[in-house]
Amino acid sequence: MITSTNYNRSFWNAMRGKAVAASELNEGSDGYGSFFLPDDFRAKFNSALAKDNVFRRLATSIQMSSPEGTIHAVTSTGTAAWTPENTAIPESADTFTQFPVTSYKLASLIRLKESFVNDMSFDLEKYLLDEFARRFGRSEEDAFINGDGTDRPVGILSSGELSVTTASAATIAFDEVIKLYFSLKPEHRKKAVFLMHDETALMLQTLKDNAGNYLWNAANDTIFGKPVITSFHMPTVAAGATPIAFGDLSYYWIMERQRLTVKRLRELYVLAGQIGFSAFERLDGKLILPEAVKILQIKA
Repeated sequence: MITSTNYNRSFWNAMRGKAVAASELNEGSDGYGSFFLPDDFRAKFNSALAKDNVFRRLATSIQMSSPEGTIHAVTSTGTAAWTPENTAIPESADTFTQFPVTSYKLASLIRLKESFVNDMSFDLEKYLLDEFARRFGRSEEDAFINGDGTDRPVGILSSGELSVTTASAATIAFDEVIKLYFSLKPEHRKKAVFLMHDETALMLQTLKDNAGNYLWNAANDTIFGKPVITSFHMPTVAAGATPIAFGDLSYYWIMERQRLTVKRLRELYVLAGQIGFSAFERLDGKLILPEAVKILQIKA
């Protein structure tokens, strides 16, 4: 935990290019010239990150200590049973699964005019907070949805279970959304959400049953009482696309191998009169229970 007032002050002095003794930054150094965010700034960053990333709000985040390895996930399917005295207690049917975890690197670089950075009236902390949160939040969400495991995590559209294929290659029917809803087990529906693109949401808002009742509840943006969350990273309706995911996103685990670190780059852009700020994190993401997320696919 990087909580000291001294480190917080030294970190931001270093970001502005002021002389700082190396010993004052040892607390948060990664050993390669980059520095971990002070904890108070990290908390603000996480809050801002969640605004641009639905998975940071609904998924399960885990801090990992090693760069590679495995995680052990337990899926409980056991039940409690009324048991007579002197009768063996029934065994549960929990499933233990091992998942390999990779340290995928997500990085970004910001360039600012040196005059801005040196101007004490310029809120450097807020600028870096907002900009890095926007960039990392959107890139993470894209990977957690569409990733295929090549240089980034595997997303839910590659690991969730395909449960409904539409009859049309251009639209979605009312009954097909019902089938998607009931394809998810009741225990997973309790915290389930619908995830889709804005264009798909607009299409579903016009669907009615035979009695003229709308599928979409406009009063609270729900379908069958479950929240609808939109993401520009979800596919739109097109032949072969998978535009709707429905499930409990808490079964998507974000494994943070190395939290965000920042490095000030002075010499690289000196001729342009600019200062660079590079940042990176190492993480992985996995849907540990595929049946917890169901996918609707458009007919090819």
